[in-house]
Amino acid sequence: MFGLDERMTAYLNMAIGAVAIVIVGLLLIKIIIGIARKALTKTMLDESVHKFILNVIKAVLYIVLIVVLLGHLKVPTAPLVTVLGAGGAAIALALKDSLGNIAGGLIILANKLFKKGDVIDVAGTEGMVESIDLFVTTLKTYDNKVVTVPNGTVTTSVIVNYSKEDMRRVDCVFGISYESDISKAKDVLLAVAESCPDVLREPAPVVGVNSHKDSAVALDLKAWCETSKYFDVKYFLEEQVKLAFDEASITIPYQRMDVKLTK
Repeated sequence: MFGLDERMTAYLNMAIGAVAIVIVGLLLIKIIIGIARKALTKTMLDESVHKFILNVIKAVLYIVLIVVLLGHLKVPTAPLVTVLGAGGAAIALALKDSLGNIAGGLIILANKLFKKGDVIDVAGTEGMVESIDLFVTTLKTYDNKVVTVPNGTVTTSVIVNYSKEDMRRVDCVFGISYESDISKAKDVLLAVAESCPDVLREPAPVVGVNSHKDSAVALDLKAWCETSKYFDVKYFLEEQVKLAFDEASITIPYQRMDVKLTK
């Protein structure tokens, strides 16, 4: 009877210890995550990287807590490690795409391909980066759609980052009739570009003949601006060139076809 009481006391103490380990462990995890979050806010790392790092730290701390708890409960860890190893190999094979996405997330963050707030084009989707998570990168398109792209797809795709540089070139093509004066049209294009307050003076705008179409001569207008002003400049040039061409009597031709009838 005495031996039974001792065992019951030992089990009770073990259970109390296990509860204490869980409570203290969860409290420590919360404190460590809070400290890590504050430390990350003082670094130069992007906000999307903060979330990624915090998730990794949290996962590692929970694994440590589980190992400590099992050790306290005197659960043999050697068979568990063997089972976890075999199960891990099977899980890794089944979740190879998910693991590839995790590796893709690490590649994105390590190489700083883009950050939160950048406007990118990846896998056929263009939008602003909302977040870079463990498995996916989330974009918000111009028409307010939320698109999630697997990180593995991101790292194997061609990525166009429109926000990486401070300046961006606006390329416009305008067609004029073959009867119009090319030199006059080029002067008009340069005048419109120079009238836009958001067009940079250096590098200077460039105008030139692009090609000879079936019914028009295509002229290029290339102007530089701050990246954030790209669409403002684009819309300004497209509208003002049309108005300036009308005022200068420069014809923008329609597609046409000459038909000859023979009797």
